Amino acid sequence: MHKIPVTVITGFLGAGKTTLVRHLLQNNQGKRIAVLVNEFGEVGIDGELLRSCQVCDEEDNLNSNIVELTNGCLCCTVQEEFYPVMQELLKRRDKLDCILIETSGLALPKPLVQAFRWHEIRNAATVDGVLTVVDCQALAEGTLVGDLIALEAQRQADPNLEHETPIEELFEDQLACADLVLLTKTDLVDAATLTKIKSWLQQELPVGVKVVTCPQGEINPDILLGFNAAVEDNLDSRHSHHDHEEEHDHDDEINSIQLVCDRAFEPKSLTTKLQQLVQQQEIYRIKGFVNVPEKPMRLVLQGVGNRFDTFYDRFWSEDEPRQTRLVLIGRKLDQDLVQKAIFN
Repeated sequence: MHKIPVTVITGFLGAGKTTLVRHLLQNNQGKRIAVLVNEFGEVGIDGELLRSCQVCDEEDNLNSNIVELTNGCLCCTVQEEFYPVMQELLKRRDKLDCILIETSGLALPKPLVQAFRWHEIRNAATVDGVLTVVDCQALAEGTLVGDLIALEAQRQADPNLEHETPIEELFEDQLACADLVLLTKTDLVDAATLTKIKSWLQQELPVGVKVVTCPQGEINPDILLGFNAAVEDNLDSRHSHHDHEEEHDHDDEINSIQLVCDRAFEPKSLTTKLQQLVQQQEIYRIKGFVNVPEKPMRLVLQGVGNRFDTFYDRFWSEDEPRQTRLVLIGRKLDQDLVQKAIFN
């Protein structure tokens, strides 16, 4: 039986990975796609958002093809989490055309791809390609990797710089492993800034890797699938900061706060509170669902820095509680302080 192609989608927190996968599922061109989502925290926001994409029918229920791993960063739990899930998915590979793996914003792509060298997986699956999703507006604002001009000047002055932040190293590893870079939120910057960022990214990428814009995660699936790259066979050419390490450690101070309550919130009021909270604590990402008063639909809220996006994704079901559920990801977040800031 042929090897099933696996596409790994990596990118920083809030870059737009879930939006991209959601659009791909809604425009799947008849392909039978399984999705493996690596959440950070126990409240499965991303997996539930994908399940609500409303492309399923009763005979071929896509919900059974969406699997969530919530017990930690996927590249750190390959053996404990990823391996058994892949084994189960591969048992059904005659009913699947491809698998998408949406990594968490903290995952390094290379250790995950290395797992496809294992004999039990190698004979049944291959990494078709690695897609790295990059937030154009965040780069323009210097939110994730620092000011572009300053960072470039610093690198030119010292190409062997050893005092980079973990976020910068992660970003560079994601670029180094990419077969294609998807630049999201390009509609939020002007033409000159977009040109500058694309030019800078291209210089950071391996030769031949292209940068493609997709403002709302909307892009032709033919561009994303079918690379036939067999990435696991040429990993040595995709250098990372962790090539000579037996293991890698993430910042132990990064944690997630989960808030679940039956209270309803006006979107503007809640967003204002969250923006104030971002100024007070080091918060990288906020995502979740909001119960809005007198609204029959569930509000999806996603925030990076001071920028918040909201949209209604579906009607509340009669058999589900109308709850507000949020996950906040940051450094040394205090549960009590966050709850007081939001609920008071």
